[in-house]
Amino acid sequence: AAQPKSKEAKAKAATSGGKGKKKKWSKGKVKEKLQNLVLFDKNTYEKLLADIPKNKLITPSIVSEKLKVNGSLARKAVKELLSKGLTRVVDHHHAQSIYTRASH
Repeated sequence: AAQPKSKEAKAKAATSGGKGKKKKWSKGKVKEKLQNLVLFDKNTYEKLLADIPKNKLITPSIVSEKLKVNGSLARKAVKELLSKGLTRVVDHHHAQSIYTRASH
């Protein structure tokens, strides 16, 4: 049969219990920095006027990713396409605007 433990043995068992090694924190994912343009250069602007209106779905996020421009520039770009009649609004929400090509 099991022998009764002394007080010291019990205390030692209580403190040494557990999983052993302490869990380490993961370093977490690091998102790479995007070097997006903050102003249009001639080539990018021409690409905007030529390629973007052909897309079925147009949002600032898509423009930003395709043309490598930052978000605020992409928002202005989409508004400009709208004012030139190259796109039309599908839905406008304060966080995300959705546009499509002008042809019906």
